[in-house]
Amino acid sequence: MSSPVTPGTRSSRKTQIGFVSSRSGDKSVKVTVAYKTPHPLYHKVVNRQTVLHVHDEKNETKVGDKVEVMETRPLSRLKRWRVVSIIQKAVTADGIAISETDVAAQVPTKTTKATEVAAPAPQA
Repeated sequence: MSSPVTPGTRSSRKTQIGFVSSRSGDKSVKVTVAYKTPHPLYHKVVNRQTVLHVHDEKNETKVGDKVEVMETRPLSRLKRWRVVSIIQKAVTADGIAISETDVAAQVPTKTTKATEVAAPAPQA
């Protein structure tokens, strides 16, 4: 027989740690979880990854964030996971975390052709 579950307690659920690879809509993100597994025939260790569709209730994750996700009941056709915590925020080359709106503001609107030609180097 199974043991009775007391109210207020949950059974243990699977957790994974991965990186946010895409913001796919309101309160939805895709998290890529990388793992290594040996090839069945050649026994070389092969890098693999799986993509989880995750519910982000507060819309607080950004692309590149390292997050912990937990298995949950089906929330939509594909979403079966939810964000538990943000382990590490994404950083840029400057070391400062930026948002998607900051990235959109930095994208140039017009492209210009380079008109200057570099002078040839003097030969000795």
